[in-house]
Amino acid sequence: MTISFDKALGVHEQALYLREKRTEVLASNIVNADTPMYKARDFNFTQALDNAMSSQQRQRQNQTDWQISSDINKSVEMLFRMPHQPSLDGNTVEMHMEQAEFAKNNIRHQAALMFVNGAFSGLKAAIRGGAG
Repeated sequence: MTISFDKALGVHEQALYLREKRTEVLASNIVNADTPMYKARDFNFTQALDNAMSSQQRQRQNQTDWQISSDINKSVEMLFRMPHQPSLDGNTVEMHMEQAEFAKNNIRHQAALMFVNGAFSGLKAAIRGGAG
């Protein structure tokens, strides 16, 4: 009997990769809050996850983690954030919005980590025969 990590982890593997990617994008926006003409970017997480899941189902066999990460990056369509109140120097970063999105993304990343941890705990219990 083989253990399928794909079935055990489900959507959470791709969710973790995408949450990590979104953290990088939001952090880049925050770092560039004072850069003239910088355009804040983001992506639609739900759409990217759907794209990653369908891509995974087509190409999962014989791929390395690097290839999976690369496929997920291809599923992310970067968009420019539309500011509510653009600045005079052309920068579209609104710090309060970026910080709120960063905090929400962090909470959701932690939740995905808890799901993955639970999946691995279940696998360990199954391997040990339930005597966890």
